[in-house]
Amino acid sequence: MRRIRLVLEYDGSGYSGWQRQLNAVSVQQRVEEALRSLTGEGKITVTGASRTDAGVHALGQNAHFDTESRIPADKFAFALNTLLPDDIRISKSSEVTERFHARFSARAKEYRYLFYSALHASALYRNLSAHVFYPLDIDKMSREAETLIGTHDFAPFAASGSVVKDTVRRIDSVSITQTPPFIELRVAGNGFLYNMVRIIAGTLTGVGSGKLPEGAIRRALASSSRLDLGVTAPPQGLTLMRVDYPEDLCLPPM
Repeated sequence: MRRIRLVLEYDGSGYSGWQRQLNAVSVQQRVEEALRSLTGEGKITVTGASRTDAGVHALGQNAHFDTESRIPADKFAFALNTLLPDDIRISKSSEVTERFHARFSARAKEYRYLFYSALHASALYRNLSAHVFYPLDIDKMSREAETLIGTHDFAPFAASGSVVKDTVRRIDSVSITQTPPFIELRVAGNGFLYNMVRIIAGTLTGVGSGKLPEGAIRRALASSSRLDLGVTAPPQGLTLMRVDYPEDLCLPPM
C-alpha cells in the first residue's frame, strides 16, 4: 500500500460540500469515483483536511488516499484531471509517509472570506463572493478582528448543532484588505469550528456597518453567548486557501 497526498482546487457552488452525502453530490464523491475508475480499486476512500460546507470553495484543500496502484505519484494529478469535472482540479499529487493524515496531521489552516462591496451585486462573482450593498468601515473591522488573535474558547462561534467537545482554538493572524469593489478577510489558525469563519465574517460586517458595536467579539468570548455576535455570512464568500503540515510527514517514505 502507498499513501498519496492530493492538493485540490474546487468551485463548491454545485456541491453539497466536501463530505460524501447520501442524497447529494459532494466533492469527495467525485474524487473517489475518479480514483476508482483510474485504479480499478473498488474501495478507495479519500480523506480531506477540511469538511467544507455546501457552496464553499477551495484553492488549497488537502486529502490523502491509500492505493496499491503503481501509477507514479506525481501522475495522479494529470490522470485524475482528465476524469474529474471542470470545477474540481488536482493541483499536486505526491507520495507521503503512512504517518501523514490530511485531517489529523494539519497544524494550521488559512481561510479567505471575500466580500463584493458595491451598490449592485455582481453577475461574474456571485458564486465567489458575498454581496454587501452598504458601506463598511474597514478600520473598525480591522480593530475588531485583532481581538481574535490568540488562544480562546471559541464556543460562541460554533454553529448550532455542532457536536465537537473541545472548542478552544488558536488564531495566528487576521487581516482585512480592500481593493474595490472587494474586501478580503483572511484568517489563519490551528483549527476552526463548524461555520466559525462565516460567523467571524458576519460579525465583522456587523461592526463595519454599525449594526454591532465595537467590542462584540471580546464580549462574546467573555460571555460565551452566540447572541453577542453577528449573522452567519453566506457560504459562497468562503475559500479554504491552504493547509500546513509538519515537513517530515510530507516526505516520501524511505
